[in-house]
This record gives sequence, C-alpha cells and structure tokens, in this order.
Amino acid sequence: MNKISQRQIYFFLACIAPVGKLVIMPARLAEYSGNDLWLPALAHFVLQALAVFCVLLLAKRNMSLYELLSNTFGKIVGKILVLLVGAFLLYAGVLPLLEQKLFVQGVFYDTLPSLLSFAPFFLFAAYLCSKPLSSYGRVFDLLAPVAIAGLAGVIVFSAGNADYGAILPVGASGVKGIASGGAYSFAWFFDSALLLMMLGKFDYRKGMAWKGALCYLAGGAATVFFLITFYGVFEGTAINQLFAFTKTSKYFSGFTVLGRVDYLFIFALSLVAAFYTALPVSGAIESVVQAFGRKKYMPTLLAVGFSAIYFLIAYFFDYRFGEAMKAISQQGFWLFPVFTLVVPPLLLLLRKRRKHESA
Repeated sequence: MNKISQRQIYFFLACIAPVGKLVIMPARLAEYSGNDLWLPALAHFVLQALAVFCVLLLAKRNMSLYELLSNTFGKIVGKILVLLVGAFLLYAGVLPLLEQKLFVQGVFYDTLPSLLSFAPFFLFAAYLCSKPLSSYGRVFDLLAPVAIAGLAGVIVFSAGNADYGAILPVGASGVKGIASGGAYSFAWFFDSALLLMMLGKFDYRKGMAWKGALCYLAGGAATVFFLITFYGVFEGTAINQLFAFTKTSKYFSGFTVLGRVDYLFIFALSLVAAFYTALPVSGAIESVVQAFGRKKYMPTLLAVGFSAIYFLIAYFFDYRFGEAMKAISQQGFWLFPVFTLVVPPLLLLLRKRRKHESA
C-alpha cells in the first residue's frame, strides 16, 4: 500500500490546512472580535499545533485509529468510537461545503442558479473520495506550491492598501469579544481530527511530531498575517467581506494597467479549498473502512452516498447559509474542541489490553 510521506504531511499542515480558513472565517472573526480578530485565530493555531503534535506522536505506534482503539477497548467499542470520529468529520465538513457553494455562486457564477453552478463539485468529491486516503499524498505535493503562490500573491497585492495600525489598540474588543471570536470560530479548526484518520497511512520519522507542529504554526502565522492585512484593508467594513481572499487585493493601483491579475492567485486558492472541502468526507469514509474492512466497491458507494447527502444538505440550505453557520459554529461549536483538542492527548494514554482480557 502506498503511504503518505513525511514531506506530504508537512505540506498538508503548512500549506493546505490554512486555506480552509480564508473564505468566511475572517469576516466572522471581525464580527465578534473586531480589530482583535487575529488573537482568537492565533490561539486556535497554537492549540491545534499541540493537538497535531499529539497525533503525530501516536504515529510512532504504527497503527490506524481503529487499531489503537480496539487494542484498548475491544473490537466492538473500537468500531463505535472510530465511527463517531467519522460522523464528526461529516458534521465538520458541512460548513466548508456550504462555504464553497456560496463562494462559487458569489464569485465565479453569480448569474447562474447556485446548485447548477456548484453541481460539478459533488461529482468531483464522489470521485476523489472513492480513492484511498493515502492517495492524498500526491495531491498534497501538487497543491502545496499552488497554495503558497496563491496566498503570497494575494498578500503582496493587498499589503500596500492595508493600514496595519488598524489592529491597535490590542484588546479593544475586550475579553468577551475575543472569547466569543474564539468560541465561534472553532468550527474552522478540525485539522487534528483529519490527521487522526491518516494514522497508519504514514510512517513516523524522528522529530516528526515537533516538526509537524512547527509546520502547522508556520501556516498559521501566514494566516494570521493575512487576517491582519484583511482588517487593515477594510477595518470597520470587514464584517461584510465574506470571501476574504478575493477582496483584499482588488484595490491594488497597478490593476489599472495590468488588469485583475490577482485572479490567478484567487483561482489557485479556490482550487486548494475545493480539495480541502472534500477531505472530511474522505476521513469519514476511512473510518467506515477501518471499522468494517475495505470491501469491494464499498469506498465508491460510500463516496457517492455521502456526496448525495451533502447535495441534499446544500439544497436544503440553499438560502439558509446564515442559519447553518449559526447552528454549527455557535450552537454546536463545543463538538470541535472535544474531538480535536481533547481526544488526541487522551489517545496517547491508551494502553494495549492484557491477553487475558476479553475482546
């Protein structure tokens, strides 16, 4: 079986994962935390980096998540627990899905019916998610330079129009504003749970845990800098700028001569975001495969089935994005720290059952 390499894991953590935070999250953070929007994001990246460190340490045991759980709790409980993680990923993937739909509808095809313009994504997701999760390694290799070029290009074109003093004074939104921004942005941070489903798909190398955490922090630093740039460009109107990375660069003065060349970088980031949006479904499929074995056609049937469910969700929330976002990021936000921050360190405490214990 092909495995994801160490380099590809680093690419995912440093380059691909941060892109999923650049669409709607900046505006939502500005809504709750104002000029302090970067502080909740920084806290999330630090916490997720610690969780990533724990998950990569688990890779030393050279077992999948199901094997780790079943070795301690038995096969039946192990199946239930790994399926719960898969169910969480399906839940976590709803918000990126609706974000991506709204993004495609609002930026690329605003004159077409939303589901018609977004329908190809479900075919793309069904095909991609039918492949083994280990096949994402090659995808990470290809997407990493695209993500780096895309974010760097957007920031370069945006920086000249940003007032970086707009984030001062730090703490102006108060403890309540910063805490609200932190709580209601948990929904964009579930990368450690995605990494859990990759256990067994890559081999641990010396120093991989702290290097992976540093890679995640490096991607987080670039994202935090973009958030500061974003607020520096829009300040009080940042709350209304839903598709953040498509908006900050459009005021670059050179566009009167060059045209909107920044769209090259916007397209690059949107491509990375599309693959990132499909990852939770692949993680959920992997949980089922680990629990019941990789039977013939099972991944394909699950990919089609989950894509169909997501299509129905997209149809139901076609004009209810605000309701869906509120339900996931405000009412159900507590699920995210449980599965992404509490579970990884707890898994490090698992010990193999003694032979006399029943399965």
